[in-house]
Amino acid sequence: MHQENYDVVILGTGPAGLQAAIHSSRKNVSVLILGKQDRSSLWWAHIENFCCMSGISGEQILKTGMEQAQSFGAVFLDEDVLKISAPDLSNLGGESFSITTETKQIKAKSVIIATGTTRNKLGVPGEKELLGKGVSYCVECDGNFFRNEPVAVVGNESAAAGGALHMAELTDQVHLVCSKAEISSKLMEQLKEKGVTVHDGVEVNEIEGNGQVSGLVLDNGKTLPVNGVFIELGAKGIMSLAASLGVQLDENMKFIEADKQQRTNVPGIFAAGDICGPPLQMAKAVGEGCVAGINAANFAKKH
Repeated sequence: MHQENYDVVILGTGPAGLQAAIHSSRKNVSVLILGKQDRSSLWWAHIENFCCMSGISGEQILKTGMEQAQSFGAVFLDEDVLKISAPDLSNLGGESFSITTETKQIKAKSVIIATGTTRNKLGVPGEKELLGKGVSYCVECDGNFFRNEPVAVVGNESAAAGGALHMAELTDQVHLVCSKAEISSKLMEQLKEKGVTVHDGVEVNEIEGNGQVSGLVLDNGKTLPVNGVFIELGAKGIMSLAASLGVQLDENMKFIEADKQQRTNVPGIFAAGDICGPPLQMAKAVGEGCVAGINAANFAKKH
């Protein structure tokens, strides 16, 4: 897998991520932004309450922000993050964060998490009732509980594929269920090599179990006998990324805790925007993105 090195890597292409990219790039450091822009909640919005700006679409704002960041040297990669880790979280020293995307291995001196907080659900019977009893939204958090047990990962995109590959390291009974697989050919090859059974073009009708997951009912009439169901709909969310890095969350496990410099408890990791909690507004996201971008760039220069 091809490796690239950057001073600052930003996860998320919404207003927080773009503002972070603009400010960090102006500090003369190399900057990479990861993510798919049309997944930002702002993309479909119509802006009326942002200071000095009104009657403009979110899509237009994001496209303009991308052009601004690129003009200062930021690089965009339209891919999701599959995994992120650091060799020694307590003492990074000269080491770098390691980030795996769909096609690349990336090293970064500092990381800004600006991915938003959306967590899509299947909305099928048994999902809510069996949450924490075999149903999970975080492979990295809960995968180890299902070592050597049959599991299913549900989702159409790279997050689901990455989750299935992760589970394939823990068990040889992994199903990937996709209503419509939107997975790169490279990832699909890796899934086959790891022995993951891919069910493409099917929907989940129900998650079965009496106090514990026992099966996944598909709309093609099949029932997969599994003990765990991991729901990975869309890009990697806060729980997955934060859990793999030891980033401190709030007491409700919904948002990342960051100080006024947008620093998390992990040296070199910053956070900005909706992922840091309410109010979930563009004005707050832009301000936090500015602070995170400056401080992440300064951290990278020192390390």
